[in-house]
Parts: sequence; C-alpha cells; structure tokens
Amino acid sequence: MNGLIQGVKGFFSFLSAPLIGALSDAWGRKYFLLITVFFTCAPIPLMRISPWWYFAMISVSGIFSVTFSVIFAYVADVTQEHERITAYGLVSATFAASLVTSPAIGAYLSASYGDNLVVLVATLVAVVDICFILLAVPESLPEKIRPASWGASISWEQADPFASLKKVRKDSTVLLICITVFLSYLPEAGQYSSFFLYLRQIIGFGSASIAAFIAVVGILSIIAQTVFLGILMRSIGNKNTVLLGLGFQILQLAWYGFGSQSWMMWVAGGVAAMSSITFPAVGALISRNAESDQQGVVQGIITGVRGLCNGLGPALYGFIFFLFHVELSELPPDQTSGKKAMQDPSDERAIIPGPPFLVGACIVLLAFLVALFIPEHSKTSSTRKHSSSSSNTLVNNLDRSSEEDIEPLLQDSSV
Repeated sequence: MNGLIQGVKGFFSFLSAPLIGALSDAWGRKYFLLITVFFTCAPIPLMRISPWWYFAMISVSGIFSVTFSVIFAYVADVTQEHERITAYGLVSATFAASLVTSPAIGAYLSASYGDNLVVLVATLVAVVDICFILLAVPESLPEKIRPASWGASISWEQADPFASLKKVRKDSTVLLICITVFLSYLPEAGQYSSFFLYLRQIIGFGSASIAAFIAVVGILSIIAQTVFLGILMRSIGNKNTVLLGLGFQILQLAWYGFGSQSWMMWVAGGVAAMSSITFPAVGALISRNAESDQQGVVQGIITGVRGLCNGLGPALYGFIFFLFHVELSELPPDQTSGKKAMQDPSDERAIIPGPPFLVGACIVLLAFLVALFIPEHSKTSSTRKHSSSSSNTLVNNLDRSSEEDIEPLLQDSSV
C-alpha cells in the first residue's frame, strides 16, 4: 500500500512540478507557495477521520506537493548568484532540522497523550504555516515580470507538463543535471522508505537507538549544509561540490550494504550527513544555468524528477530485498538472535547484509560519471555577453530574452 501511494504521488509530482514552476514564473511565487503547502498538509487530519480517505488524499496531493521547486525559485528571486548556494543550504538545513525535531516530538506526544494529540498538533502547525505565508511572506517576483491579469501570457505550451521535458532535451546542461538528480535520488528515495526498518530488524537497533540516529545524522546534516557547503563552494566550485557529495553518497551506501555492526551504521550515518550537500549544490548549479524568468520551470523539473524517484525508489528497494530474501515484515525474536544470524558464515547476509544499498551505490556511481560532463561555467554569464553584442535587435525580440530579465531580479538588496 505504501509503495502504491508513493508511486501515484511521485508520478503526479513528476507531471505537475514543471507546470507549477512555470506558472509561478508568470503569476508569482507567494500564492503557489500557499497552494503547495496547503495540499501537502491537507491529508494530516484525515489520519484520524478515515484511513482510506487519507490514502486517497495523500496520493492526489502529489499534484501540488512540490513546495521545494517554488521555494528554490523564490530564493533565486531574492538573492544574487553568489549568495544562492548559502541560501539553498539554509533551506535544506531547516528542512533537516524539522526532520530532527518532528519524530521526537511526535513520539513523546504519542506515548504521553495518544495519537489523537499528535494529529491535532500537526494540523495546528500546518494552519500556522499557511497563515504565516498568507500574512508575512512577501511576493518575490517583481511586478514588471508578472502579467497584468491572470491568464495573460499563459499558452497551452506553457501549461503542457511535457513541454518542459522537451526543453530539457534541447539543453544539454540541464539534461545532464536532471539525469544526475534521477540517478542519485533514486537510491536515496528507496533508502528513506526502508532504512529505519532495516536498522531495527536486520542490524538490531532499538527504538531509542533509531531516534538517536535520526537526531545525530540530522544535526550533522545541518552543520554540513550551513558550514561546510559554503566553504566547499568557495574553495572547489559548484560542480566539484556536487561530485564530492555524490562521492560521499557512494561511500555511505556501500558502507550500509556491507555493514553488519551497529558502529558501522553510525559511521556511515556521518558520511550520509556529508552527502546531504548534494541537493543544495545541484539547486545552485541548475539556478546558474537558467534565465531569471525561468527559475520556477527548472526548479520544478528537478522537483518533478525527485517526485518520480519517490515513486520508483521504494519499489526498487523492495524488489531487491525480495530477490535476496531479506525479510523486513517480521521482527526477529530478539536483537541478539538477529545479530547471531548475521554472523553465521553459511548465511548469504553475512557477506552482504544490505544488497539494495550496494545496488544503490552502483546507481550513484553512474550519476557521478554523468556529473563529470556537466560544464562548470554559468549559462547566464554567456547569455549576458550575447545580449550586449546584439542590443540593436532586442526591440523586435518576442521571446522575453531582454537584458532586464537576464540581470539579477533584485538590484536593491533592501527590497
């Protein structure tokens, strides 16, 4: 059931993310941010009302659950190019911070007061979030770029979710970045769906150990995305930072695949925290290779690819676990017997406890090889040179490639 839900939701996200990004380029970010957050949080109260309605709503919510594409486009609107990697790192770090605090708060409230209070508190937090966007978040897209009325300048080509995919095929740089994201996030999505169950039932982690693992890896990820990310971007550049993050991900997955002891998982978790620099670095790289009026489109494409991986990744990992007879449906009688079984030389899991993670490492290795061919230079800078040499023909240009669209959107930082 979980795989089916994630598959439907991921497919919807794949189709809708480029469309919503393109519409936010024309109509503004704020209201699309409001819509995506609302539909992301809408299934929460249905948990206690009707499980089937919850399953249905969380599947359909994939159409609008593409908040990250709008947020990253928003960041691109209000920052200069050299500031974006730090801003993307902060966005990813605050997301990691929510993953650190939320499970602990939910577990405490559930144990102390029951599940009903957990759903109620989550719903109230969602309402506060929506009110905050509505009342406190300003529009980031300047008036000069937005049309005078709703529906203006929106054609069927812009509304066609597959039109953006055709544009990706024509742009070799964006195509390489999309392939890199697909090959790197596919194992990550599968890992998210099964890893903590794997820790508990195969490695022998208890509930307290899993909670501590989430907290430690989350805190290390925050440090990696706020401190090390900026240092790496300044010292080795955007592309090399992506390659380094992919290298950490390969090492992390290989370690998960061969690791059979608890301490190995903890060390691999530290490596996983360093691999979290990949996504904000990719976000900055794709932003540098897109025009100022196309940030929503390209960020939407990336979010759509990740949504597709969210559907395919759990199915891939589940199938590989099935092929290698790694059973996650039942807990072992006790943790000690689980560890003894793993240390038995006649057991194939003694050599490779986690086959899906090794397959994932091979897939990320392909992503690393693809990323080697991504050009380091920014398309924006080359477009500026071209526009300055052909300034006499800009008046007759109807595709909105004017200089004001190519220059950073907000020249005045006080805005």
